[in-house]
Amino acid sequence: MSTALIADDEPLLAANLAERLSALWPALDIVAIAANGLEAVAALNAHRPDFAFLDIRMPGLTGLQVAQAARDTRVVFVTAYDEYALNAFEHAAIDYLLKPVGDARLAQCVSRLQRETERPGNQAADLAAVLAQLQAGAAAPALAWLSVGLGDTTRLIALDEVVYFEANNKYTDVVTATERHLIRTPLKDLLPQLDPQRFAQVHRAIIVNLGAVARIHRDLLGRQQIHLKQRTDVLPLSRSFAGRFRQM
Repeated sequence: MSTALIADDEPLLAANLAERLSALWPALDIVAIAANGLEAVAALNAHRPDFAFLDIRMPGLTGLQVAQAARDTRVVFVTAYDEYALNAFEHAAIDYLLKPVGDARLAQCVSRLQRETERPGNQAADLAAVLAQLQAGAAAPALAWLSVGLGDTTRLIALDEVVYFEANNKYTDVVTATERHLIRTPLKDLLPQLDPQRFAQVHRAIIVNLGAVARIHRDLLGRQQIHLKQRTDVLPLSRSFAGRFRQM
């Protein structure tokens, strides 16, 4: 029986992948599900699984960093990277699954893994090639979508739907025109993943979609406030972040 590790900081996505893998490959034993990169490395060392399905963006260590510890484990990256970065995976023996993972693509991946259970000597070279291509390019592509949990359902929200992000203790509220969702990613970790041409930090606790801004208003005390197109919320604009809006 083959064994596998799943590492994803979104527990609903990890559980869903485990369930679908079990349906497609009954002989595959999911020996561990890790919630972050550090847990994934520990699970790799403890179980030495045949396969590891690694989310690329995870707290602690990224999937790419975790993969460097996968000496005898065949890696499948689970990624939201764009076409440029995917070229690195296309030209390596390392497989990838592009989020959201479709049924046909997952079945194709399983079939490939079943055919190629033994590829001695390829893992290190393929991983090195992937890392080299990703590091040679521009910075990692901006985030394109988010997954949020609604009860027993996982919903995907495109970044275009987001009006603003607001820090909520160690987590972040994702605010759309009609809804508010909580994700586990802190605001400070989310900011580097966003396209700076589309999103801007306007307060230590708020990042706004620039396309959602209707106008900037200055009150009698000189405080600046952001009025939105699709919501009645009024957001504070801190002086330290106001420079970007001087031409608006």
